[in-house]
Amino acid sequence: MSTPIRQTSVLAVVSLVFGILGWNLLPFVGSVVAVICGHMARSEIRRSQGTLEGDGLAVAGLVMGYLIIGLSVLVVAALFLFFGGLAALIAMSGH
Repeated sequence: MSTPIRQTSVLAVVSLVFGILGWNLLPFVGSVVAVICGHMARSEIRRSQGTLEGDGLAVAGLVMGYLIIGLSVLVVAALFLFFGGLAALIAMSGH
C-alpha cells in the first residue's frame, strides 16, 4: 500500500514568510499579505481533501500578521492621543 504524497500549500509558505517579514522588513504591507495569503491557504487546504498540508504554517502567518496589524493600530492610537493631549495643553496654556 502506498500513501499519496501530500504537498505543502504554497500560499501557506508565502503567509509564513510574509508574517516573518512583517516583523522585520515590511511591517504593515508584509502583515497584510500574510493575513490574506493565510486565509486563502487555509481554505485551499480544506478544499484539497487531504492532498495539501501546511495548515500550521498558514495559522502561524495569520497570527504574526494579525499581531503586527493590531500593534500598528495601537501605536497610531497612542501617537494620536499623545499629540492630541500635547496640543490641548498648548491651547490651554494660551500660547
